[in-house]
Amino acid sequence: MTTDATDPDATNFAAPAPAAARLRVLAEARRPDPGSADPDLAGPPPPLPGFAASGFNPLVADTADRCLRAHHGAPPAPGRTALLLASAGGDRATARAIDRSAEPGRRPAPLLFFQSNPNAVLGHIAARWGLTGPVVAISPARAVPGQVPSDALDLAALLLADGDADQVLVIAAEPGDAEPGDDGPGEAAGHAVAVLVTG
Repeated sequence: MTTDATDPDATNFAAPAPAAARLRVLAEARRPDPGSADPDLAGPPPPLPGFAASGFNPLVADTADRCLRAHHGAPPAPGRTALLLASAGGDRATARAIDRSAEPGRRPAPLLFFQSNPNAVLGHIAARWGLTGPVVAISPARAVPGQVPSDALDLAALLLADGDADQVLVIAAEPGDAEPGDDGPGEAAGHAVAVLVTG
């Protein structure tokens, strides 16, 4: 699948800036995915080994994995692919778990500190797929769940223009209100969209 990042019917993008207008979308995945016949894509993703207390990292990893599979098939991915995570909300569940674990009389879980860095889940994706491009995480000023912020598209265009990567996997993820293990609707589990773009 190759579409123009400026086509409003192709995917849910925020209005792109001029640099992002030249991007071509090679593949896309989202969760929840109302257009899919797969009922599993309506709710939260499966757990991610090595990450606990939060649905944010599984949401990011699952959406990225499905996007890469849509274009490349099975790992590894050829060429230089950069990873760019955009999230205004971030991993609030891990932050809350760290706060609770730091209360008097409790021992902080080392795993929580590892996964509190947004690059931790990006490192997991990069290792799984053999991605060799830059890894970037940003917090855009404004984010609409289920849409890729224009800030992220601008940065993807810069990474491509500078020759740092041949493709950029842009993941926009916003957390929901569900706690791990909840079987609530996709709204509560959060929203993520991943697009693989090139110049």
